[in-house]
Amino acid sequence: MAGNSFGELFRLSTAGVSHGPGYVCIVDGCPPGLPLGIEDLLPDLARRRPGQSHLTTQRQESDIPEILSGIYQGRTDGTPLGLLFKNSDQRSKDYGSIEAKYRPGHADFTFDAKFGFRDPRGGGRSSARETICRVAAGAIAKKLLQTQGVSVLGWVCQIGEILWQTSSPEKITLDQVEKTPVRCPDPETAIKMMALIDEVRLDCDSIGGAAQFIATGVPAGWGEPVFDKLKADLAKAFLSLPAVTGFEYGSGFSAAFMRGSQHNDLFEPHPGRNPAIGTKSNRHGGMLGGISSGEDILCRTSVKPTSSLARLQTTVDQKGNPTEILTKGRHDPCLLPRYIPMGEAMMALVLADHFLRHRAQCGQTLQNL
Repeated sequence: MAGNSFGELFRLSTAGVSHGPGYVCIVDGCPPGLPLGIEDLLPDLARRRPGQSHLTTQRQESDIPEILSGIYQGRTDGTPLGLLFKNSDQRSKDYGSIEAKYRPGHADFTFDAKFGFRDPRGGGRSSARETICRVAAGAIAKKLLQTQGVSVLGWVCQIGEILWQTSSPEKITLDQVEKTPVRCPDPETAIKMMALIDEVRLDCDSIGGAAQFIATGVPAGWGEPVFDKLKADLAKAFLSLPAVTGFEYGSGFSAAFMRGSQHNDLFEPHPGRNPAIGTKSNRHGGMLGGISSGEDILCRTSVKPTSSLARLQTTVDQKGNPTEILTKGRHDPCLLPRYIPMGEAMMALVLADHFLRHRAQCGQTLQNL
């Protein structure tokens, strides 16, 4: 189909374009009785919002949704949740001079190839502004997951050549992540990352990086064998986000350098867990056979540099004639700081969906509502 919906039982559908009137978000399948209000959505929407620091695009949008349906007396009522986000700071004139040109790194050419024409304002349907719907839906998914003791957190672990790694990802807190605009938990590394972003911004350029995500409290048994493996759905979720170029979980590509005796995570008793079994290490990233093992789910993604640059580049127009292009408008010199709540949202959407699928298949009941 058209690919504007995501999920099976916990399902998100979105509509809207960057320079249109706004965005519509519909979340279907949320169980009734979940306490929910706008205040539950605003923290993550603020983390995604443009203009939050000099490291991000300076477009100014309030990003406060109108809840159209799905909530009665402060609780979900089991019907689809409808949200409306109105755009208020569009500058479509910034794109008038490049309407017939193909921006390097963008979907302009491929949209024309698929549909025969496109909305040239901003990124149209492919704009990262569409992620406002994902983050709102992800906040709802997080609230649902909290009833099961599950939490999701992400942080920036790389900007350009500057990397930061931790051997204890489960100890990272949201407060640590939010202490700096770049959303790296280590203050010293964050300063270096911000300096690098400033450097490329002043050079009218951009830079990419990578992010780490962890889901804690996920019980063993979520996910499906074969095609709907938890790792497969997480990969699709992350790769469906704009600018994401790579996904790995657990040991990821480093497994290519290991032997089986090095990579296997040995089982051991785990008192207090049901079942009372765990592993001594977690190179499997919390998933075995595509099903959660009870260990923390660990994922990493790479994000490319922003494609829109305020510097002259060569390209072609719609007729194939060579030309030059300089993209005006307001763009992030680095996407990573605002990407974190987007990635968290997609991880939460997958886990909420598989929680409901597991409950439906195995007869579990929703607790603490």
